[in-house]
Amino acid sequence: MTATVTRVQLCTLDDLPTGLGRAFEVGGRPIAVFLGREGQVFAVDGKCPHKSGPLADGMLIGEQVVCPLHAFRFDGTSGACDQESVCGIQAYATEVRDGTVFVTVPLS
Repeated sequence: MTATVTRVQLCTLDDLPTGLGRAFEVGGRPIAVFLGREGQVFAVDGKCPHKSGPLADGMLIGEQVVCPLHAFRFDGTSGACDQESVCGIQAYATEVRDGTVFVTVPLS
């Protein structure tokens, strides 16, 4: 069985502060979106699996999303965590077209 996904328009690139997160809700799920210093956009689950920290309140260091509660780091492209005892998070495909940011998420 293949997963069904949807591509959603989120915001303009200008709406994203460089290095800081912005919270969105897509299909009932919280998503944290970040703009890197090189212009890349990352979208990941909105909550840390460790203590449900709001990842959009965190920051981006390189390509790593940093949880604001305990500084756990998650890879912005894969969702992998830098802590062995914590599972990773979902990372979502993003696209920027004509200054508009799109994210692709699975449908629940």
